[in-house]
Amino acid sequence: MNNQKNNKNNKERAWQMKHYFESVETVLEHMGSSKNGIDPKEASLRLEKYGRNKLDEGKKKTVFGRFLDQLKDPMIIVLIVAAIISGFAGEPADSIIILMVVLINSILGVVQEGKAEKAIEALQKMSSPYSKVRRNGRVMQIKSEEIVPGDIVLLEAGDAVPADMRIIEASSLKIEEASLTGESIPIEKDAGAIPPSDKDIPLGDRRNMAYMGTNVVYGRGEGIVVNTGMSTEMGKIANIISGTEEEKTPLQKKLAELSKVLSIAVLGICIFIFVFGVLKNGGFSGNNVLEMFLLAISLAVAAIPEGLVAVVTIVLSIGVTKMSKRNAIIRRLTAVETLGCTQIICSDKTGTLTQNKMTVVDSFGDVEKLAVSMALCNDAALSGENGEVIGEPTESALVRYAFDMGVNKNELEKSMPRVAEAPFDSMRKMMSTVHKTSDGKFIQYTKGAPDELLKKCTHILTKDGVVPLTDKHRTEILNENKRMANKALRVLASAMKETDTLPSDTSPENLERDLTFIGLAGMIDPVRPEVKAAIEECRDAGIRPIMITGDHKDTAVAIAKELGIISDESQAITGAELSEISDSDFEEKVNNYSVYARVQPEHKVRIVNAWKKRGKITAMTGDGVNDAPALKSADIGVGMGITGTDVTKNVSDMVLADDNFASIVHAVEEGRRIYDNIRKSIQFLLSSNLSEVIALFIATLRGFILFSPIHILWINLVTDSLPAIALGMEEAEEDIMKRPPRSAKEGIFAHGLGFSVIYQGIAIAALTLISYFIGNTQSHITGTTMAFLTMSVCEVFQALNLRSMTKSIFRLKTRNKVLFGAMVMAFVLSLFVIYVPGINDIFKLTPLSGANLLVSIALAFAIIPIVETVKFVIYLIKKA
Repeated sequence: MNNQKNNKNNKERAWQMKHYFESVETVLEHMGSSKNGIDPKEASLRLEKYGRNKLDEGKKKTVFGRFLDQLKDPMIIVLIVAAIISGFAGEPADSIIILMVVLINSILGVVQEGKAEKAIEALQKMSSPYSKVRRNGRVMQIKSEEIVPGDIVLLEAGDAVPADMRIIEASSLKIEEASLTGESIPIEKDAGAIPPSDKDIPLGDRRNMAYMGTNVVYGRGEGIVVNTGMSTEMGKIANIISGTEEEKTPLQKKLAELSKVLSIAVLGICIFIFVFGVLKNGGFSGNNVLEMFLLAISLAVAAIPEGLVAVVTIVLSIGVTKMSKRNAIIRRLTAVETLGCTQIICSDKTGTLTQNKMTVVDSFGDVEKLAVSMALCNDAALSGENGEVIGEPTESALVRYAFDMGVNKNELEKSMPRVAEAPFDSMRKMMSTVHKTSDGKFIQYTKGAPDELLKKCTHILTKDGVVPLTDKHRTEILNENKRMANKALRVLASAMKETDTLPSDTSPENLERDLTFIGLAGMIDPVRPEVKAAIEECRDAGIRPIMITGDHKDTAVAIAKELGIISDESQAITGAELSEISDSDFEEKVNNYSVYARVQPEHKVRIVNAWKKRGKITAMTGDGVNDAPALKSADIGVGMGITGTDVTKNVSDMVLADDNFASIVHAVEEGRRIYDNIRKSIQFLLSSNLSEVIALFIATLRGFILFSPIHILWINLVTDSLPAIALGMEEAEEDIMKRPPRSAKEGIFAHGLGFSVIYQGIAIAALTLISYFIGNTQSHITGTTMAFLTMSVCEVFQALNLRSMTKSIFRLKTRNKVLFGAMVMAFVLSLFVIYVPGINDIFKLTPLSGANLLVSIALAFAIIPIVETVKFVIYLIKKA
C-alpha cells in the first residue's frame, strides 16, 4: 500500500518534465543531482519517499474464488436447488448425480488464469536485477529495485536498462527498443537535447532517453534516472494491463443469455406444474406434495441442458488440439470461437508481418567488392556454416549478404586481419577498419550514411577500375540512394583506400578522407513470404487487416502497399497525428485508416477500442511489451511464440508457435468451423431437452408420471452428450472462408435455429408419447421403458440429422466416423440400463420383448424422414 502511495507521489512530483527537450545541465539541476550522483543518505530518503523501482503486483484471485464464480450461473443454481430437494425427498441417487454434474462443469470452467498477474510478473522479470550506479562519485553495484530518481546509471553492451533515464553521456551507444516501440533497428543514442516542439514526440524518436525493459546492444553510456517503478513507460503499460477488464466472448455472452432465459422458463414451468399437479391430484396432502416436488425436479432437470457447458468445453478443447498442430496455441478456450467471428485484425508489423530480420534486398556499384567491404568493416560475427550471424541487426544483415554472395567473413579475417579501426560514431555516421593483406600492404574499408561518406570520397570503383569521382557519378549515386530510400530501405554506403604502410595516425579525421567509393546496400525487414496470400484470404473472408507499427511512416506505407493492406498513403496515419484527434472523432474516422505508424502503446489501445465501439470483433497481434495493453483490450489477443515477450504471451488468448501471420487465417477457419459445430450441438441439446419438457408436461396434464429425474439425467448426460460432442468433429463446409464474419450481435437462435429446435422438440416428444401409450397397454413400467428407449434412440438419430442444418444427410460427401461411433455407444448404453439385471432396478425399467424393442426403435427412426421433409420444404421455399 505504501509502495503504491509512494509511486503516486512519484507521478505527481514536479520532476515530470519532458526531459528530452532539456539540456543535461537543466535535467541534473531539476532532479537535484550531478554527474557524481546523489549521496547514499539522499538515496535512502528518496527510496522511502518514492518507493522501490518495481512494478505493482496487483491483486491475485484464488483458485477457490474462481471456482465459486462458476457457481453463479443461474442454471447451476437451479440444479443445486434441485439436488438439495432430491436429497430431502429421499432420492439420494438423483441428488448425487446432479451434484456431480455441477462439480464437473465448475472444474471445467476454471480454465483461465489471472492474465494480468502473469503479465506484470513477466514485466518485472524484464528488469535487470542489479545495476551499476554512481553515488557520491563512487561506482557501485546495487539491486535495480533500489534505484531512485536522480541516480546516475552506467550502461554498457549487454545491460538491461533498469529505469527510465535521460542520457547524459554516450559513446556509440545503441539501445534495442523493439519490445517497447516495435522498431526492429536498435536506436543510436546521444546526450544532446531535442529541439523543443509544441507537439510531443514518440518514444522511438527520443534519442536521448533510455527506458526500463530495453537492452543495450552496443557501446556505452550514462544516464540520470528520471522515473522509477510504476512511473516508467513500462509501469504505464502495467497500469493499462491491470486496469483492463476481462471481457466475455460473443459465445459466452450468448450462452449467458440462454442460461438466463432457460432458468426463468424452468422456474415458471416447475411452479406451474407443481401447483397444477397438487390441485388436480387431491390438494396439499403430504404424499401428493412430495410427488409433485419430485415431478417439478424432473422438469427442471429435463429443461436444463446439463451437458451443454461440458459439451461446449470439450468441443472447444478438441479444436484447441487441432489448432495446436497448425502452430496456433490457444490459452483461453473461448478464444477459439471468437476467432470465428473476427472482423478486424490489427497486426503489429515487426516480427508478425515481417521477419524481424534486417536483410539486404538491393545494391548498387561493384557488388563483389561491396560484399567484401561490408563483411570486414563490421563487428557482427559469422557463427556457423549456414550463415548464422550474431550481432547488431544492421551489421548482421551485411555479413549475411556477403555470405550469400560467397564471401565468408571468417575466412576473410584470417587472410586479412584487422589491425586498426575508427569505431562507429553517431556524429560522424560512419565506421572504418584497416586490414593487412597477404602481400604485406594495407587496405581500409569504410561504411556509413551515403550522404556523409560521399563527402569523403575522391574516386569511384567502376568496371574499368578506379577513376576520379565526377559530379555525374555523385548525381547517379544520390539518385540510387533516393530510389532505395523511396522503397523504405535503410541504405549504407561503402568505400575503400589502399596504402603501402599502416598509417601512424588512425584517427577518424585521418583515415576517412580521399576514399574510393564502392557501392550502396539497401536493407529492410522483409515481409514474410506467406503473409500476402494470407491477407488476401482475410479479405475473401470479410476480415479487414490493419497494420500498426512503431516504424516510420514511409517504411510502414511501403510494406503495407506490398502486402495489399493499403493502396494509397492517405490511408496511413502517425501516432502524433492520432494524438490530435479526439476519441469521438477518431471513432468516426477509424474506418479511413489501415496503417498506423510511429505509434505508442496507448495509441494501440485507442485503435482497438475505436473498432470495438463500432461493434467490430477485433483481434490484435503483437510480440513486444508495447503490444500487451492492446492485446488485452482486444476481443482476442494473438501473441508471437518465438519473438514474443513473456508479457505478450501472458496477456494473449492465442500464441502463434511459428510467429506466422498465415497461422491466424488457419485459426480463423478453425474458429468458424467450431462455432458452426457448437450451434449444431446446441440445437441438438435444446431440441432434446425441449422434447423431454413437452413429454413430461403432457404426461402431467394426462395424470401420469412419464420419467423420473434419473431417467432424464441419463438421457441428457449419456445419450445426448456423446453425439453432441461428436457433432463437434464435423468438417468445415467448403465455402466457410468465402462468407463474411457473423455479427457479434447475432443470437444463438439466428438463421432458423429457434424454429428447428421447436419443431424437432415437438416431433421427438410426440414419438416418445406414442411409444409410451403403446407400451402402457401392457403395463406402466413397459410404457415408461419403451418411451425411455424411443427418446434415447430418437435423439441418437437426431444427431445424424444435424450433421448439416440445411443439406440432406444423404447428400453429404464427408463422413464423421466419431459420430457413428458415438451413436452406436449411446444405443448400446441405452440397452444396457434396460436389460442388465440390477441396473434396470435402479432405473426402474424392465426388459422389453422383441416386438416392443422393434416398435420403440422404429418410432425413433421416424425423426429422420420428418426432418428430411422439413429441410426439403425449406429448400423449395428459399428457391422459390
